[in-house]
Amino acid sequence: MKAEAIAPSPPAAAGPSQALAAFAADTRYVDIPQAVLERARIHILDGVGLALASTTFPFAGPTLAAVRDLSGSAGSCTVIGSTARAQPRDAALANGVLIHGLDYDDTHLQAIVHPTAAVLPAVLALAEDKSLNGRAAMRAYCIGMEAAVRLGAAVKGGFHHTGFHATGVLAHFSSALAAGCLLANSAEAHVNALGIAASTASGIQVFLEEGAWTKRLHPGWAAGGGITAATLARHGFFGPTRALEGRFGLFETHLHDHRKDVDESFLTDGLGTTWMMADTALKPYPVCHFIHGCADAALALRDDIAGAEIDRVTIRLPHDTLKIVAEPIEQKRRAGNEYEAKFSAPFVVASTLLKGRFGLPDLTDAALADPAVKALALRCDCEADPASLFPTYFSGGVAVRLGDGRTLERHVPVNSGAGDRQLSLEEASDKFMANACLAVSADQAQHIRAAVLALETRGVPTLMEALRLGNGGG
Repeated sequence: MKAEAIAPSPPAAAGPSQALAAFAADTRYVDIPQAVLERARIHILDGVGLALASTTFPFAGPTLAAVRDLSGSAGSCTVIGSTARAQPRDAALANGVLIHGLDYDDTHLQAIVHPTAAVLPAVLALAEDKSLNGRAAMRAYCIGMEAAVRLGAAVKGGFHHTGFHATGVLAHFSSALAAGCLLANSAEAHVNALGIAASTASGIQVFLEEGAWTKRLHPGWAAGGGITAATLARHGFFGPTRALEGRFGLFETHLHDHRKDVDESFLTDGLGTTWMMADTALKPYPVCHFIHGCADAALALRDDIAGAEIDRVTIRLPHDTLKIVAEPIEQKRRAGNEYEAKFSAPFVVASTLLKGRFGLPDLTDAALADPAVKALALRCDCEADPASLFPTYFSGGVAVRLGDGRTLERHVPVNSGAGDRQLSLEEASDKFMANACLAVSADQAQHIRAAVLALETRGVPTLMEALRLGNGGG
């Protein structure tokens, strides 16, 4: 009896790892909508301005000293706002720390990730090292940004519930894809890179206990990890093909009981046609994004208070954010250093109510020691906001009980910088100039701005030359 031929099994449906890999391999620069490219330029401008500002803060010195030790003197890549040159991974690490170090960088609200802080350093380092053109860099940046946002949206804030900083975890994957684009990796190599990245992805939130500096490290470490993963994959290193969704994959190991909440459709549906990254918000305040709606509400109350004595303040925040910016309440009321203050709703709201603003000068040692702000922070309570639109927006409210018995309230459903309140190019440029001019002259800052906005035509080397200390503004 003649044996019947056995038909091959149909191929398994592509999972999220394969979908992201195909997206990275197949998307061309010309496939990216102009509106997305315009937002990308704005976010790159914001990122490099923040990196320049960070060089004037205490954490920059130890970071750059360590990078010099790690990289030696043979590096080809620019460390922003510095005379230092470093190997690509070390430059990416340093620039990631600088971009994220002030906690003033962009956030996709639904995804709860800071996408630029890791993707941009990886792209700039590799593009500079390999003398790649601006269109290649912009393509890689947009692909990496989209991957970061979709991964964050898929997990629905689950990493925060299990003690991880979502950016510190997910940025390894987005950086690996961005780096792989610049290395011309195939879809198969991108899958392997994602698998490799799964073994380096981490970033725990224990820094919240004492205002430690480690959160600043997470995007830079991820940028270097992404370059490593993409390069290993390019040379044939084999990684697991279901690093996200597989048994003992990222979703299971890092999310635990929240694995059931993952919506993998964010990693497949509309990928390459609907660009979620275009909805990423720029920060108008240099503090945790969860506090922004409350800061807006405090500003809106400023004129109504008109110098009256404040007896008590109630701050209303999205329920899921309370443990980050409001708990334990006694610790949050007594922010002892700049980083604790960034994650303290009582400090930020108290300072904003009294000063009518909140910017980098309000995080100096002198500002932290202001007796009036410290006293008012002690009279701040925090509670869940029943009218919150979280996670679509970081809504917030403030109720102020005055000494004369009046109670004044404001609620902000859509925080400034998000949704239809996105910062325009003009507004983002104002923020960039204020930040960059902490480190360089106004003329040099304008030169950098022009290089960013013309990145595709002027190229990466022109931008990186402008960002090196000693080239006109240092």
